[in-house]
Amino acid sequence: MAQKGSRTGITEGGVVNESDDFLQSVLPRLTEVDTAIHNGDAKPRLALWSTNHPLTVFGAAMSATGREEITSLFEWLAGRFSNCESFEYEVVAADARGDLGYIAGVEHTTASVAGAPPEPYSLRVTTILRREGGEWKVVHRHADPVPDSGAREQLSRMVREDPAP
Repeated sequence: MAQKGSRTGITEGGVVNESDDFLQSVLPRLTEVDTAIHNGDAKPRLALWSTNHPLTVFGAAMSATGREEITSLFEWLAGRFSNCESFEYEVVAADARGDLGYIAGVEHTTASVAGAPPEPYSLRVTTILRREGGEWKVVHRHADPVPDSGAREQLSRMVREDPAP
């Protein structure tokens, strides 16, 4: 299992570890698509998600099931975010076996929510991926706020009808 601070890539025996290969393949893509959604663009995140059921999001702000609901949710989220100054994924644990893999960690983000000045916040996240046609696709995401990280304030701002700070 790959863990925070673990060496990824080729093992001492010269063999690529399946979990490390998974993490090296998926983590840069997750970082790219999550930075994009925090800049107001849902398309990259939607492209990383499977179109095959079952699909679920247990989000920090809202939840969704199925591709149609998830598409609407991600488009709504993208419309609330802008000006992403930073996005970093702190991996706590990751593993892959066969055609299933997961990453659990903490997302550290500084972005504008609902037009307010950018503020930092952190979410604990678990992402489950399924290999489809040789490509890893997300099938489930669970996120909740890290206490005292500014996340609760950002989430409150996100769902208010009047987004003025």
